[in-house]
Amino acid sequence: MIPLAIALRAARGAARRARRRVTTVAALAAALAHAAAACARSDGGDAEGAAAGSGDFRVALLTPGSIADQSWNGGAYQGLLRIRDSLGAAVSHIQTRTPAEFEENFRQYGAQGYTLVFGHGFEFQDAAVRVAPAYPRTIYVTTSGNRTGPNVAGMEFAFEEASYLAGIVAGRATRSNVLGVIGGTELPPVRNSFYAFEQGARSVNPAVRVLTSYIGNWDDVGAGKEQALAQIARGADVIFQNADAAGLGVFQAAREARGVRVVGSNSDQNAVAPEVTLGSVVIDLPLAFLAVAREVKSGRFTPRVISLGSKSGVVKLVLNPALASEIAPATRAAVDSVQRRLEAGTFVAPKPPAAAAPATPATPAAPAGAR
Repeated sequence: MIPLAIALRAARGAARRARRRVTTVAALAAALAHAAAACARSDGGDAEGAAAGSGDFRVALLTPGSIADQSWNGGAYQGLLRIRDSLGAAVSHIQTRTPAEFEENFRQYGAQGYTLVFGHGFEFQDAAVRVAPAYPRTIYVTTSGNRTGPNVAGMEFAFEEASYLAGIVAGRATRSNVLGVIGGTELPPVRNSFYAFEQGARSVNPAVRVLTSYIGNWDDVGAGKEQALAQIARGADVIFQNADAAGLGVFQAAREARGVRVVGSNSDQNAVAPEVTLGSVVIDLPLAFLAVAREVKSGRFTPRVISLGSKSGVVKLVLNPALASEIAPATRAAVDSVQRRLEAGTFVAPKPPAAAAPATPATPAAPAGAR
């Protein structure tokens, strides 16, 4: 099997070539609009607008939310397109809305003979394990997953590593010593990232306190804005959001308040609201997806839990150049120091104690989420 590090380097080269082809922001916006329209036309069904390439290598993606969220789902869709463009795959996408649809669509793609199917989120694991035995020629990969089988694999992202770095930035940037974190629903990867963010902030500013809210879904922009405004009213002046489309409401709230800053998540969200965004905790999903797809297409893929973090370059903190003046040189030096230790394996980002009780959601959590 080709080491994943080699596949990642190859994927980075493909990424650089792909970036040359995207010559304007307008072109990217048009691509996102086309993708969203494809999903809308099919009521969450097969996005045939993306289905181009060879019929021998077929790759599908299930997302739990809209690919227009400029975050978790949009990054996965860009990964699917990267596979299409780099490997000549025929690709398809479906937005699922309920757990029952996870299994239904996994079965559909298995029956159609797809080579590789991504279930994009922690919550897809049970459905993948149930369906996979019936379609042994199809490889099912769940992101943020740790379940495996003869044709089932998981991809774990060390999101807490870059979240810790973001906490260092936030801990130094805050003037009120009150930080906020806002999530969609309280899934383990989200909770882990929020804990690491808090610990990173306290490593440079022991006086900080952190307000935690969960919206209860990943789609309600208005609810995301309300939660952010509530935290701002309690003194939060830096908010780390991990709420997909609902998280866009956090940017809206920060724009309306004075002196409030946001940390984006999953994709590079620095351009969403550059005047209020300190940086983004990024998972390079296109890079990760392409590396896995290369292994599968070559026939060398072994089902396993694939762990990707700072060392692989898949998970990283991307600071916003538009607000570079707000991040002191000493803060950058602290971030760079921890980054080097993460890459060298001499520092491990903290995770919450196993016995820690989960925080109370701000609103009742809805079934199905993201991650």
